Amino acid sequence: MHFNETDLKQSKILYVYILKCSDDSYYIGVTNNLELRLAQHNEGVLVSSYTYNKRPVQLVYYERFDNYYLAIEWENKIKGWTRRKKEALMEQNWEKLKEYSKCNNSSVAIQKIKELETPFDSAQGDITHMSF
Repeated sequence: MHFNETDLKQSKILYVYILKCSDDSYYIGVTNNLELRLAQHNEGVLVSSYTYNKRPVQLVYYERFDNYYLAIEWENKIKGWTRRKKEALMEQNWEKLKEYSKCNNSSVAIQKIKELETPFDSAQGDITHMSF
């Protein structure tokens, strides 16, 4: 049995979880019954599931929630993280998690350089370009 959204919304306790699959990938999900859901993943109940051909799976992280919307928000947030950031979370390594959360992409770096190169005149406030 797979839980649908209505089941989850009505649940008083939810779990956001991360499974490590046999191919070394991660699966992130949300459930109201962690033990049953883990068993379902390992039994291959859903042929269409991401984990079906990646069994056995191992539970490597979970977080308990009492609010459906917060659980879904957390699930979606960590799904968008890099692998190393997810691993820092699983290891509860808060320093690495903070470090990996910093934005270091080139567009941010270029913007910071431009800000440093733009002269600032306190009499003009935050205006950097004026046309007359």
